[in-house]
This record gives sequence, structure tokens and C-alpha cells, in this order.
Amino acid sequence: MTSVLAPLRGAAVAPRGGREPALILVAHGSRDPRSAANAAAVRDLVAAQRPDLTVRLAFLDLNAPSVDQVVDAVAAQGHTGAIVVPMLLGSAFHARVDLPGLLDVARRRHPLLQLDQADVLGPDPRLITALCDRIVEAVPTGAGRIGIAVAAVGSSRAGANERTAEVAVEVARRTGLRTEICFATSEPTVREAAERLRARGAERLVVAPWFLAPGLLTDRLRTAAPEFVHVPALGAYPLLAAVVWDRYDVAVGAEWELTA
Repeated sequence: MTSVLAPLRGAAVAPRGGREPALILVAHGSRDPRSAANAAAVRDLVAAQRPDLTVRLAFLDLNAPSVDQVVDAVAAQGHTGAIVVPMLLGSAFHARVDLPGLLDVARRRHPLLQLDQADVLGPDPRLITALCDRIVEAVPTGAGRIGIAVAAVGSSRAGANERTAEVAVEVARRTGLRTEICFATSEPTVREAAERLRARGAERLVVAPWFLAPGLLTDRLRTAAPEFVHVPALGAYPLLAAVVWDRYDVAVGAEWELTA
């Protein structure tokens, strides 16, 4: 699990040119407008915590501005460095291949701009707190024995799916509720998770999406199990901004010189 320590928070930092690095938040992008709206809300939440720093939002696909456009704009503003924080919960293809490739091209285009990619956001204890809060808010009072299907996108990489299982275990520990995992794009499906929960004695089923924003995949989960209680996505949760700044600070500490 990614470290959430932030020993560098509030420190003055300087890239090669002496100016504090910009923060570029990179969201996945979606045809669903709710996703882009959520990403913009997160950007505003993040920017409000450190108004002295430049915070920009970019998308990997389907929405504008693109990563290339935002990097070009940051360079044109005179920045000599930027930290790129992927607004992603898992370290799958987009974080490991797609975004690094885009940044490699951008570095060749802007050789005087230092670009460094930070770690993804999750799983982070504070985001699991957000998920648990969403569950507690959505679970009906006196609903009987409740089972939670923690739902993620699904990945061809076993490690990514194992991290979802770790999230579900932590949700069970914190809430005292039965949990199983399911995926929107692979197995086990939400129906399979429901069968497992019922076999464990659950009477009321709740789908808790491990997603930053509502979109086509959370809608798919609702369509597959319309009679279940569906918890809202994490959204622009206040602690999300702290996680973003931790990723920024850790990347700064790893790559750039700290100044007094």
C-alpha cells in the first residue's frame, strides 16, 4: 500500500529554475459528463488548499484539455517543473504505460521543463475512510444483516484485483459488515458477489463502488443489480485533496532539492 506520510508538507521546494513546481492532476476521462464534472470539483478542492501553487487539470482521453495541452500551457507560463498526479485508484495500464509515454514525449518537446509522475491515489487509508463514510450514510437503519459488495473496474492484472480485495478486507474491519469484491468489467460480477454474501448470511445487499466518480461503469453496476442499495462514488471528498498533496510532496522530495 502506498505510503501516506507527508513529511514535506508545507516545505519550500525548487526545481531547476527555482520556482515551485506546478501540480498537474490527470483524470482518466469519460463520455459521461459526470466524470469530468467530478474531476473539476476535485481540482478546485485541491487548489483551495494551496492557493499559492499552480494546479491544472488534464485528461488522458475523451475530455479536454489533454495532457499535452496542459503541459504546453504550464511550460508557456514559465514553469520549469511540474508534478503529475494521476487521479487513479489503481496502478494499471494508464498509470504504468499510457501516462509515462505521454510525459516522455512532452519532455522531448519541452527539454527545460522537469516533469515527474507521482504515485496513484489509492488504495489510501483516507480514501477507504471515504468509502466507509459513504456506506454508513447509505445503509438503512435496522436493515438487518448487511452484506457489502465492494465494486471496482476490474483488471487483467491479478495484483490490481488483489488490491481491491485488500480494500474490501479493510472495509469489513472498519464497519463490522460482511464484504465481497466484484468488478464492473470482469468476474466476479456483482451478482456473484451477492450470492456469496447471501451464503454468508447477508439479508440486505449494498454495492459500494471503489470509483472516484459516477459514470458508465457505476451505471452498469446499478443496471445489473437495481434492487440493491448503491452507494455514491467517492466524489470530491475533502480528504482526497490531502491525498493528492501527499503524492505531490513525496514526488517533490524524491526528485527536487528542498530549500529553506
